[in-house]
Amino acid sequence: MKIAFVYDRVNKIGGAERVLTVLHEIWPEAPLYTSVYDEKGAPWAGSFKVVTSFLNKVAFFRGKHEMLPLVTPYAFESFNFDDFDVVLSVTSQDAKVVMTKPSTLHICYCLTPTRYLWSGYEDYKDEPGRGFFNPFVRLFMGIAVNRLRKWDQISAHRPDYYLAVSGLVKERIKKIYHRQAEVIYPPVETEIFKPRKKDGGGNYYLIVSRLVAYKKIDYAIRAFNQTGWKLKIIGGGVDLERLKKLAGKNVQIICDNLTDEKLCCYYQKCKALICPGSEDFGLAAVEAQACGKPVISFSGSGVKETVIPGKTGELYADLTEKSLVAVLHKSQKRKYRPEVCRANAEKFSKKVFKEIIRKKVESLYESSYFCRRNRNKALAAVSEKFPQTI
Repeated sequence: MKIAFVYDRVNKIGGAERVLTVLHEIWPEAPLYTSVYDEKGAPWAGSFKVVTSFLNKVAFFRGKHEMLPLVTPYAFESFNFDDFDVVLSVTSQDAKVVMTKPSTLHICYCLTPTRYLWSGYEDYKDEPGRGFFNPFVRLFMGIAVNRLRKWDQISAHRPDYYLAVSGLVKERIKKIYHRQAEVIYPPVETEIFKPRKKDGGGNYYLIVSRLVAYKKIDYAIRAFNQTGWKLKIIGGGVDLERLKKLAGKNVQIICDNLTDEKLCCYYQKCKALICPGSEDFGLAAVEAQACGKPVISFSGSGVKETVIPGKTGELYADLTEKSLVAVLHKSQKRKYRPEVCRANAEKFSKKVFKEIIRKKVESLYESSYFCRRNRNKALAAVSEKFPQTI
């Protein structure tokens, strides 16, 4: 089984990139096809054979891929996968539009239907981090969104099978793309993220996230400004400067590229992890639980699938400071057991993911192989009977 990976862009590190590194451990010979590749921004990809599109020839686009929504699909359509048995696309945008011949199986591991067109449309349209370009972004998206949505729905029928990172994403795929999907939760490095031997508690709350509008970090900052409690935010992104201006003296934003070991220390020493936005899955939430820490999350998020309310964290209903502050007070009255948080996180370990995804890809390939063989036999039989019509 000769397999290729396809991913939207290789220029940063996040949850999707962690999925790719684990897939690489399973199939180390598989090349990685992508629109643009920034080696400095994505050192994790150094062990891959990375194949880039024509967009990568312009260095400026390697960090500004979001400026090319009308061009990126053509970049993925330019790739040729005729030599591969299986194409596994990992995507929240355009990687699923690759074209494959009938004998090549295309499996899409969907992070979410194209976020800037659907679940995150309003946030991307009003993205405060774009500053001067805001009016132009709003104008373009208002004009082009209907056409882009139609194209996205059409191209969503190119994969043969869909796998979803959560039940929330599965429902989005069904509603938006009218496709069925099976849930396979992403992997967590539970061997790296683990509790301290002696947990003395912490004096700060923690957010680990990209700093973009749809993550909803702004109202979380306002909530902590109100309480005066310490909050540390680890991440970077286009919303950084705006969030810095919102942050009070009790809020610290850490933009360093931390190693997993350093990030683990922040998890281990915090009171709880805060997940204020609607995450597709929420890898940080499981990492925090693996370190024995509870998670406080918005209930309309994929994080709710990984948190046991009252035991490994709390959920709250509204994306407001008031709702978050109320649940923070509630959580301070509870005692969360690190061993329970850890046990819950182990359900999402890298070992579990590798076993499930390997079996699923191989079984889909085997079943599609027999379908192709039977189809070819049927065509050959018809060809013998009716040679003039085949």
